[in-house]
Amino acid sequence: MKKYTYTEKKDTRSGFGDGLTELGRTNPNVVALCADLIGSLKMNQFIKENPERFFQIGIAEANMMGIAAGLTIGGKIPFTGTFANFSTGRVYDQIRQSIAYSDKNVKICASHAGLTLGEDGATHQILEDIGLMKMLPGMTVINTCDYNQTKAATIAIAEHEGPVYLRFGRPVVPIFMPDYKDEKFEIGKGIQLTEGTDVTIVATGHLVWEALQASEQLEAQGISAEVINIHTIKPLDEEIILKSVAKTGCIVTAEEHNIIGGLGESVARTLSLNTPTPQEFVGTNDTFGESGTPAQLMEKYGLNAVSVVNAAKKVIARK
Repeated sequence: MKKYTYTEKKDTRSGFGDGLTELGRTNPNVVALCADLIGSLKMNQFIKENPERFFQIGIAEANMMGIAAGLTIGGKIPFTGTFANFSTGRVYDQIRQSIAYSDKNVKICASHAGLTLGEDGATHQILEDIGLMKMLPGMTVINTCDYNQTKAATIAIAEHEGPVYLRFGRPVVPIFMPDYKDEKFEIGKGIQLTEGTDVTIVATGHLVWEALQASEQLEAQGISAEVINIHTIKPLDEEIILKSVAKTGCIVTAEEHNIIGGLGESVARTLSLNTPTPQEFVGTNDTFGESGTPAQLMEKYGLNAVSVVNAAKKVIARK
């Protein structure tokens, strides 16, 4: 089995900031908007290099979405930046009416998603955002796993015509995916990370690294796991999933999101329509989060490698 290692840890939000900076140098139509969280979204360098292409909206997220929608009419490609909770839950009506319904070319970039926001607690740890956004007609939904993939996705979505929700996080995590210059980011195309025959593990976001750790632990116990990185939740790469379960006969989905409405449900729908397959879900189970360190919360809510291993054993027993 291929082993994944890392030499550096970095937050995925920095991947967004660096990707946005590169876009500022290469695409004159890219503009950025922020709701008073420039430092948290790592937008400083873009602003330094392109002050005339940045709009500080302040703590007025709904207004930011309306302005972004309007900017597209003049051919601009607006990237909005704030926390995931404020990027979706607070402004859902504005996104639905002004962006999704009219198919505006807005890139909604959301940091501090999920439990790994940590100490800020349940009010900020949105675990419903993927469900909210994937239900909007025409909305592309991307959830990246490390710094490199987030940078690559940020650059890639500028070329995609139509609204996009790009989700990333706050904590430093291992960098294990290739640099975007070495491997192009393809919207809607999953990435097979390891080959296996006993169980398929489909993971997204911060759970991809946990899935890789789980696959190594399973291998040590004689269980062969195939790990797939699903960075694009909508449109979902059904082909890679169906091909894998045809070989393994069972699947685990892993995500830093409520199992109601997230990646797991999208996979379950695909399986039920094509080839009903035993499935176990790793994610939060219809609950809000709480304050704590990212590691403490991932352990308490069962969003780590140990939970993926247990789910894999459970689903294998159901075959």
